[in-house]
Amino acid sequence: MHIHKKITLKNNLRVISVPMADALTTTVLILVEAGSEYETRKNNGISHFLEHMCFKGTEKRPSSLGITSELDAIGAAYNAFTSNQYTGYYAKAQPKHFDEILDVVSDIYLNPVFDQREIEKERGVIVEEINMHEDLPMRRVQEFFTNLLYGDQPAGWDITGKKEIIRRISKNDFIEYQKSHYLGKSTIVVVAGNFNEKEAVKKIESAFSGIRTGKKIQKLKTVEIQKSPRIFLKTKETDQAHLVVGVRAFDIFDKRKYAIDLLADILGGGMSSRLFQKIREEMGAAYYLRAEADLLSDHGFLTASAGVDNNKVNEVTKAIIEEFERLAKEPVKKEELQRVKDRCVGGLIMGLETSDQLAGFYGGQEVITEKIVSPEETIKKIQAVKVEEISAVAKDIFKSNKLNLALIGPFKEKPRFEQILKFR
Repeated sequence: MHIHKKITLKNNLRVISVPMADALTTTVLILVEAGSEYETRKNNGISHFLEHMCFKGTEKRPSSLGITSELDAIGAAYNAFTSNQYTGYYAKAQPKHFDEILDVVSDIYLNPVFDQREIEKERGVIVEEINMHEDLPMRRVQEFFTNLLYGDQPAGWDITGKKEIIRRISKNDFIEYQKSHYLGKSTIVVVAGNFNEKEAVKKIESAFSGIRTGKKIQKLKTVEIQKSPRIFLKTKETDQAHLVVGVRAFDIFDKRKYAIDLLADILGGGMSSRLFQKIREEMGAAYYLRAEADLLSDHGFLTASAGVDNNKVNEVTKAIIEEFERLAKEPVKKEELQRVKDRCVGGLIMGLETSDQLAGFYGGQEVITEKIVSPEETIKKIQAVKVEEISAVAKDIFKSNKLNLALIGPFKEKPRFEQILKFR
């Protein structure tokens, strides 16, 4: 498939190159170990706010228009994103524009100016982004689920932060946060697609020669405590209820991670999955429905999410829990497991067709685990999972004291859900 190379420069910056000779594009992706889990109560939301500010101007390109018009002029696709454990900046363009995209992306990463007027304007933008999430229950319910699991610790906070904190963050806060986290040791540059490898590494080394070195601040370890099922209910007039039913699992370093991914796929990975067939096809109770495992550096969970007819919330919640239980009690048939493995492998291969997807696959692993498993090796590990391993994971995670429900809808009483939220 693709042969990747990883080198660590003198300033501790990691460079990953993933050549793809027949690609029509090249992507430069910068990832930094800074996200909401690296924040404090005082600055929650700063990782995401900083990501916005990086597009607002540098010494060399003093305005956001200076940055965006330069990228638009070469037909580049570009963006940035913040998650709970890292932030990313990328640009993708035709191979002949490699120098320009590297120059712009490294510049916004290394040299944002944090102009006071721009900070004030962007505060308003982020407050509106927070308001927008309130009106997107399908997304907001996911945040409520992590709040419910982890409570008042960084893993339980929203990535966008709270409005009152966003209104307080100062220029100095950005400077301090960037100094503490945007360091050679915590940064990875991935270049993927069509490019000259030797030249690209030299150019990256030169572009990042000014990156700060220093000791990286570690994030707080996530604490997991739960003795009984938990419910979070947000009473809101909605045309459909949005719910997440899920369980605590384990971190990404656990060797069972391939088994839990397949388990999630059996439950709600595609239209032939168990939950899709049961809740959409048989019950006609939901339009969207999915299940996924989300594993991070020191915590993880498995969830099933759905948008459900308000009158069928009890039945759907019950059906999800029954499917969880069934996996713990009855071994999956070999044919079903093989079908799901082939689906996952097909999805993995199709998810690596473009240079930006390829960069994300390699960089995403490196930024959380500092280790890369190639697509070929990943496929081998998926295909090696046995029926017994699926059963063992199901027995371990599907327990009442690990069970959680987050729900947005026109409901006021928790007791009606407490009766359903348990394994028999």
